Amino acid sequence: MKTLCLVAFAMMSPIAPAAGLSGIVRLAGNPELAEVVGHWAEAFEKLHPGVRIETHLTGSDTGMAALYTGRADVALLGRAPTPSEIQAFEWIFRYRPTQVEILTGSLDRPGRSPAPVLFVHRDNPLARLSLAQLDAIFGTEHRFMKSDIRTWGQLGLTGEWADHPIHLYGPDAMSGTGRFFRHMVLNDSRMMNWDQLAEFNDTGIPLQATHDAGRQILAALARDRYGLAVACLGISNPSVRAVTVEGVSANRSSLISRQYPLTRALVACCNRPPGHAIDPVTGAFLRYILSPEGQQRIGPADGYLPLTGALAAQQVRKLDQP
Repeated sequence: MKTLCLVAFAMMSPIAPAAGLSGIVRLAGNPELAEVVGHWAEAFEKLHPGVRIETHLTGSDTGMAALYTGRADVALLGRAPTPSEIQAFEWIFRYRPTQVEILTGSLDRPGRSPAPVLFVHRDNPLARLSLAQLDAIFGTEHRFMKSDIRTWGQLGLTGEWADHPIHLYGPDAMSGTGRFFRHMVLNDSRMMNWDQLAEFNDTGIPLQATHDAGRQILAALARDRYGLAVACLGISNPSVRAVTVEGVSANRSSLISRQYPLTRALVACCNRPPGHAIDPVTGAFLRYILSPEGQQRIGPADGYLPLTGALAAQQVRKLDQP
């Protein structure tokens, strides 16, 4: 897959240093991006000695606040901006922030925008679920089906499984993963199947990111033959197994290609007034991130996945639009 990505990027024009570029780019946002941003900043400053990259990566929520209060030029988010964040930006500027995807979320690294994966107990014969079924299982305001799915029999399981309720386990609905799952599956509805859902949060330790909610979720599922869980790959538990969504398994290839329906993306937001070109220094940095050189600086240790060449080019066009 790495070879395919390199071939796709080879079709894009390499980034060229802009003559005389100088200034400061202030970055705020997701602290999990610190390593990747460090790679980008070092390389970009070598290309443009007159530019300095300043980073204040304390959280996606604080990143958007820094952008619309003028304390940052770019907000780097481990998710898409929320409707309330866009509304706050619009309230101040009377237009929406410019958004571009900069990375694909992780396959198996908790805390690095991993793709949600559906798990069942190893004894469960279920092999696949559709988005419509997930909507009917987890929600109450259905887009696809006219009724709830509350038992395993309603998913086609027979015998001892047929009448058993589906016990649900997942991340807190207001966490980053929880919000993403609600957006993709429930169209942002908060009217969930609360009677059958157990939510889990990361263990709170001051000044330490535990990212252990997924481990807690799968441990609970391992004790419940009739459970269905939302977690991510990379958590070893021999008592559970993943099922496909729309017939697609979550793997590196299906995430990079965006074939897996629950693939996540990391987003950069900036302030560009309608009808105006993006700030030259900010624009140059974002174009570098999206260039072949920028995307190839994402290493296995970073946990994130690159964009395809076609998707990166599409994001660059968003920056170039007047």
